[in-house]
Amino acid sequence: MSPTTARQPRSATRSSRRASVRASVRAFGVDWRPLAVPAFRRMWAASVICAVGGSFSVVAVPTQLFTVTGSSSAVGTAAGLSFATLVVAAVWSGARADVKDRRTILLAAHLGLALTYTALWLQAVLGGRSVPVLLVTVAFQGLTYGTVLTTTGATVPRLVPAELLPAANSLSSLVRYGGSVLGPMLAGVLVPVVGLGTLYLFDALALLAVVWAVAMLPPLPPPPATGTQDTANAAGTGGNGGTGGNGGRPSEGSVAGKGAAAGAEHAAGRMLAGFRYLAADRLLVAVLAVDLAAMVFGMPSALFPELARDVFGGAAGGGPETGLLYAAYPAGVVVAGLLSGTFTRARRHGALVAGAAVVWGLAVVLVGLAAELWIAVSALALGGAVNCVLSAFRTTITQARTDDAVRGRVQGALTIVLNGGPQIANLLHGFASARVHDLAGGHLHDPTSAHLHDLTSVHLHDATAGVLDGPRLVICAGGLLTVITAAAIAWAVPELRRYSASAPATAPAPAPEPEPGGPARRATPEKSPERGVGNPERRTDASPAAGAGPGISTRPK
Repeated sequence: MSPTTARQPRSATRSSRRASVRASVRAFGVDWRPLAVPAFRRMWAASVICAVGGSFSVVAVPTQLFTVTGSSSAVGTAAGLSFATLVVAAVWSGARADVKDRRTILLAAHLGLALTYTALWLQAVLGGRSVPVLLVTVAFQGLTYGTVLTTTGATVPRLVPAELLPAANSLSSLVRYGGSVLGPMLAGVLVPVVGLGTLYLFDALALLAVVWAVAMLPPLPPPPATGTQDTANAAGTGGNGGTGGNGGRPSEGSVAGKGAAAGAEHAAGRMLAGFRYLAADRLLVAVLAVDLAAMVFGMPSALFPELARDVFGGAAGGGPETGLLYAAYPAGVVVAGLLSGTFTRARRHGALVAGAAVVWGLAVVLVGLAAELWIAVSALALGGAVNCVLSAFRTTITQARTDDAVRGRVQGALTIVLNGGPQIANLLHGFASARVHDLAGGHLHDPTSAHLHDLTSVHLHDATAGVLDGPRLVICAGGLLTVITAAAIAWAVPELRRYSASAPATAPAPAPEPEPGGPARRATPEKSPERGVGNPERRTDASPAAGAGPGISTRPK
């Protein structure tokens, strides 16, 4: 055997090993498969720009309001107004997304948001001392942003095949939470250099990238009306879900009924039909209930300043301890997004939602028990990672289980619930912590208890007794409630435990895209071979590929 012939097998073996290593790295790293579709790639790249360069107003608006008024109540009022207008936008845009071209709605919403940031820039350049003007622009910001959230959620499953929804949603979380870390940090550095007004201008310019990407999407007209039964009546017929079959989900034909007359209905009435549709599906109700329990019971962010001061010795006005607690959760989400290949190909979506909620609850309990800052930060990072999994599969299940004819209204309902959950969590955690403090204070006024306290020199925030005080007790209780509630829902609703996505027959391959803005062609109904476990919605011939179209992610829960 010649030396050349002997070297060939060894060279082939080394090449095979290198290919195997590269495949393993890809399997455990970011799942980039949705970026193979050109439209998704454009939208995702634009959302990266917008998540960082378009999130400066998160810092600029509260800072300007507090500077002008000197009162945190004005900041709270603006937050409440923004949420109220977001609810209105979710109701309106959810109803419109089911009867109008979704690309047109997305384009108008992003243009409106860019104009809002431009108005904020102009008022800052002109002096920026008018609180009513600031509140009006904040209201418009809530309206446009709520429309973006709702319509985006209704559009993604229209374009992305079911097997790529977890990967697309994980990429969304990676961008959103990465931007929530880098954007405010960069804004804090830029404020003393360029001023608040310039930050608003940066936001407006960053949004132009998203406007361009949305304009390049194919038309996304509403699905054709099929069937004659009223959507509201269809939503009232539910049953048992689970893997295989229709899973008790209202049928496509029934929810699409009276589509031609949908434009004449009142938006609030159509939104109620979306809630009824959700309520009729046991699996969707279970997924939403698990997610709400994780948010409302388990999200202790309102107590981080108190926890940093009383347990970890931080400064009263805030310091590094507070910053680390707030940064740990999104950092965990980002790490999970960078490792999304480890879970996006999983099929047991329902079990992963319930399991992630239980692990999140246990991580919250560890935060409450932690006597050292690094333990609490690590637990919050772990919680952020498992919540990335929960969020990805919660969104995937709701998108895949919802018929396209009612998806806008369902997404509007979800936008309201999922954005309201953290607000309720802040209210409940703050009230509970204050109540525990009141009870502890009353107990210490008892002479015997006060004498014992003096003898032992145990402070309420000490590591040994602090578990029974204020924020730590509330955080531990919230974590336990999350675990108990998620486990109870998984036990009571077997559809959640059994739900599994169908494996794709072949790997999706991108196809040539139609010309943007070209004539929209109506879809012909096409049933998935496994309706109960795959993506049941219709596909549109206007998408770049039937069953393998682009996905979008423009959100900066």
